[in-house]
Amino acid sequence: MEPKKAKLMFIVSLIACIAFLIFKPEWFWVTLPFLLTAFASMLDAI
Repeated sequence: MEPKKAKLMFIVSLIACIAFLIFKPEWFWVTLPFLLTAFASMLDAI
């Protein structure tokens, strides 16, 4: 994945995760796979 695309995906996933923590804390874990995958891709670990 391209670095800019991965960074954008990470930022969007982070915002979604924070929003879930604020509004639906019991469901925030649903966003974690997207957040962590985007983070690993952004670091070029995948």
